[in-house]
Amino acid sequence: MSKRGMNKTVSEQAIHLDLVAKTRGIPAAENYFIDLPETSKNLLTYGALLNCYCKELMTEEAEALIEKMKELNLGLSSMSYNSFMTLYTKVGQPERVPEIIQEMKANNVMPDSYTYNVWMRALAAVNDISGVERVMEEMKRDGRVAADWTTYSNLASIYVDAGYFEKAETALKELEKRNANKDLSAFQFLITLYGRTGNLLEVYRIWRSLRLAFPKTANISYLNMIQVLVNLKDVPGAEKCFREWESGCSTYDIRVANVLISAYAKEGMLDKAEELKERARRRGAKPNAKTWEIFLDYYLKNEDIKVAVDCLAKAVSTGRGNGQKWVPSPVIVGSLMAHFEQQKDVDGAEGLIEILKKAVDDVAVEVFESLIRTYAVVGRKSQMMRRRLKMENVEVSDDCEKLLEAICVE
Repeated sequence: MSKRGMNKTVSEQAIHLDLVAKTRGIPAAENYFIDLPETSKNLLTYGALLNCYCKELMTEEAEALIEKMKELNLGLSSMSYNSFMTLYTKVGQPERVPEIIQEMKANNVMPDSYTYNVWMRALAAVNDISGVERVMEEMKRDGRVAADWTTYSNLASIYVDAGYFEKAETALKELEKRNANKDLSAFQFLITLYGRTGNLLEVYRIWRSLRLAFPKTANISYLNMIQVLVNLKDVPGAEKCFREWESGCSTYDIRVANVLISAYAKEGMLDKAEELKERARRRGAKPNAKTWEIFLDYYLKNEDIKVAVDCLAKAVSTGRGNGQKWVPSPVIVGSLMAHFEQQKDVDGAEGLIEILKKAVDDVAVEVFESLIRTYAVVGRKSQMMRRRLKMENVEVSDDCEKLLEAICVE
């Protein structure tokens, strides 16, 4: 707009600041804020910068900025307080949230639904379930903010985490009453949370309601339902649901197939897992990194290391659907390296490291230390090992340094 000779409103500048942070990073957003005219530095733009700091978990910067906002008497909004409370929850300081709530009350800042939800979550994080219930009662007494389905979803999730399944199901009944607009997300939460309470009958009842509300049911809904059924050990039910999805889906989503493939693999039904993978491939859904990870776990568990490494290589080469690299967990890498070390298999260890280099910029020092121990136990020499470690910027332990003296032959 400014390029067409029109000045941005302060609201538009606040939105743009957030966009700058997302696309160019916090330093660029800070520079944008500094360059704003003084008349534009109000609650909206300060609040936008505060929200950026909170999203990036920049606690010191957020605290300093909120103090500056108080000095300027900007009158903090519930949105600013909500961002601040969310920050403390995410950085493992939920005990700070109640004091912020008291500050809001002292400053007559009206809470909103999000305020109550993050407050309850903070109390749950310190195992104060009775405190959570007091917040719900306060919300009802206050009456200015109506508890919607998200409030009861939050409450039910807290109860489930605490193992209070009866209370969770009572909250889920309230959630269902408040889903008058047939929100798909509400149905999803109901299915997931009833699944976590172990109530298979209610899972199926809500699924029928979802199907009636959404006759053209999305892949994500089938994915969620099949996953819940698998978690509840109802594999026949999951298979039936999968066949229903498979017969009517317009796009064959490998993520849905992966849930059942994983269930088969965990039960040792490798033939069924392989058959489903190939069936998905025939329908145009190529195996993704998760598919190969499932088979990797199976073969690793069954100590078929050669095939496990092949699956790992395929997962790395396939990558994630969003274009990012797939990286094996340190546990998987450690298990494979330990196997090669025990089997005195230098070539196997070297081969794994070559695969890992395609997934990560820096291979962990523990991997190289395992490689050094494998070289040592076999008695293999390497003139290049020290230079190699230097190029990889790897500093090994004193014990491995001693082994290097025997391995490296100048």
